[in-house]
Amino acid sequence: MLQIRCAKAEFVTIEKGFHMLLEMTRATQAGLRQEKQYEVISNHLANASTTGFKKDVLSFDQVMKATLTTDFSIGDPQITGGKLDVALGSKGFFKVETPQGVRYTRNGNFFLNTDRQIVNAKGYPVLGENGPITLEGKDVFINEIGQVFSDGALADRLSVVDFPAYNQLVKEGDNNFRYEGNAGDETAPQGLRIIHGALESSNMNVIYEMTKMIESHRMYESINKMMRTIDELDGEANTMATAD
Repeated sequence: MLQIRCAKAEFVTIEKGFHMLLEMTRATQAGLRQEKQYEVISNHLANASTTGFKKDVLSFDQVMKATLTTDFSIGDPQITGGKLDVALGSKGFFKVETPQGVRYTRNGNFFLNTDRQIVNAKGYPVLGENGPITLEGKDVFINEIGQVFSDGALADRLSVVDFPAYNQLVKEGDNNFRYEGNAGDETAPQGLRIIHGALESSNMNVIYEMTKMIESHRMYESINKMMRTIDELDGEANTMATAD
């Protein structure tokens, strides 16, 4: 009889230990999810004023692997009056020639370099239909379909392209996207609308993101408290088992 009771006690102890381990694993996974969520929200808030910034949507699969999907919804245009500022009021991307190759962006904050070429903030040429755009005159006007006029003369047209699907567009630094498909996938945006003297704002909502950050922080604190409780209960269970 004594042997049966001992075996049963050991079984109960193992069962409790397994249950504790399972609960701790669940809590740890929940904590990691909240950490990743907090990281994404922090990045959104850091880019609240970044022209043309696109927020990310965080999701997890059945094995808790995190996936980020870019939300390409269009941000509101903000009037700046800048001579070379342009906002896209439709789908599409400007093309920029970088040392790594052509990159795509919604950031239309452009400048003139010393060679009077239109460039982005990094000094990389913004592409027109005939390559980099050079302006000879002083007065600049860009119409709704991207034609660039210098002192009333047509200099070129901004190369604005779109893609049938965005799942092969990958975020890079400087608010650029790299396209991992075939360059031949480029299409002309439907209903192209360019707003001269304006910039597209980020498509994230600061108040919403701040609310999510507070919720995420509270959830993370609750999970930490739960993990400490589980750890304490596990310690007490081990002490009782040792005493027996």
